[in-house]
Amino acid sequence: MKNTAAEILQEYGPFPGVDSVAGVTFDGSQVWFASGDRLNALDPATGKTVRSIDVAADAGTAFDGRHLFQIAEARIQKIDPKTGRVLGTIPAPGGGGDSGLAWAEGSLWVGQYRERKIHQVDPDTGEVLRTIESSRFVTGVTWVDGELWHGTWEGDQSELRHIDPVTGEVLEALEMPPDKMVSGLESDGGDRFFCGGGNSGKVRAVRRPKSGRA
Repeated sequence: MKNTAAEILQEYGPFPGVDSVAGVTFDGSQVWFASGDRLNALDPATGKTVRSIDVAADAGTAFDGRHLFQIAEARIQKIDPKTGRVLGTIPAPGGGGDSGLAWAEGSLWVGQYRERKIHQVDPDTGEVLRTIESSRFVTGVTWVDGELWHGTWEGDQSELRHIDPVTGEVLEALEMPPDKMVSGLESDGGDRFFCGGGNSGKVRAVRRPKSGRA
């Protein structure tokens, strides 16, 4: 396993009225982040929030190219980002212990925090299709270029971990500074990861290592 220090490119926030940041996702131009009672759209070019959706949002967030998905307690909500309307819900596999959400390969990928698991879930029914074990608490999940990464937050230390999607073996880890916790993870598809900053109320951009790109 390769261990390197995470390179923080930029910090966004804290934002007015935001005490903590949970899930994060990227829709191609805006970073959406969950802050308990709403989803917020951040313009990463200006660092300003440009709109928000009033919806329960206390853990992972994902975007499938058309809809937002948001964990709220023991359910995953499917949301129309244009209207903010909740179009449907499915049960979250951790029954409220979920943290981390991503979209890839037609499935949702859900972190189960204290159980240190990542589940592949049918987005229509909530059926768990398979489960990957981790050796750390899971606080964020993202796929980029066929690679599965997840965030950890355990023992006052956070990492971004690239893992084998079959065995769960850690292939590479980016270590965050001790006071920079990861409470959500998303890739922009290029050279950045976006990380929720937990109780700091911030969102951070972290450089994605070149070794992970073609």
